[in-house]
Amino acid sequence: MSPHSTPSFPEPITADAPTAIPRPLLTQSWLDLAFLHWAADPADVAGLLPPGTVPDTLDGVTYVGLVAFRMHRVGWLRLPGVPYLGTFPETNVRLYSVDEQGRRGVVFRSLDASRLIPVAVGRLGFGMPYLWSRMSVRTDGDTVTYTSSRRWPGPRGAHSRIAVKVGERVARPTELEHFLTARWGMHGMFFGRRLYLPNAHPRWSLHRAELLECDEDLVAAAGLPAPSGAPVSVLYSPGVPARFGRPARPAGIPTP
Repeated sequence: MSPHSTPSFPEPITADAPTAIPRPLLTQSWLDLAFLHWAADPADVAGLLPPGTVPDTLDGVTYVGLVAFRMHRVGWLRLPGVPYLGTFPETNVRLYSVDEQGRRGVVFRSLDASRLIPVAVGRLGFGMPYLWSRMSVRTDGDTVTYTSSRRWPGPRGAHSRIAVKVGERVARPTELEHFLTARWGMHGMFFGRRLYLPNAHPRWSLHRAELLECDEDLVAAAGLPAPSGAPVSVLYSPGVPARFGRPARPAGIPTP
């Protein structure tokens, strides 16, 4: 795929996972999520995506996401999730991608997390851009506040403070809201090889959210232009349990 080409038939945007994952490689729950998104020119982010992928777009526009939440009980295979090491706040900066097979996904530019061991495992074992940060998620009535301050590897002190007021449930999400949240895989590089990691989870319960505070430099620290202006979309979800399948090579063949 050339840097500026687009797959002829990208998979449809669906609110439900296209395939079940009966034998997961990894299980976890994502709780108390705040989704903040800014519109971006595809040309500005294309060079930050893995080879073989291009920016996924809706009406010619792609998006930069800042997503804060609580990771809960990460577990391997069918083993129970780990209560302490597998439970921690996380904030990620992500882009949206599509590959030659038309598979839509996300590309993580950074993943700040508060547990050092999962950060080390993610970085050293899987080549993921995990970073160790001081973090908290606090709820006060209908207001949720997420904070982070990076410790290692840097840039040290890169931070975020996000506060949202949770509003009414979204009865019928728009096409854009599905585009930003209903993502059924991740594109990435694992020790020099391109892989696609599929995931599945129940349909999101989404709520409108009012952004009360957003003081952050994580987007710029991830190599993207700093956001100018308010996000075009602010959503909240109480969360979902998620399952990840075996990674697939570019041709769609599962790895051994």
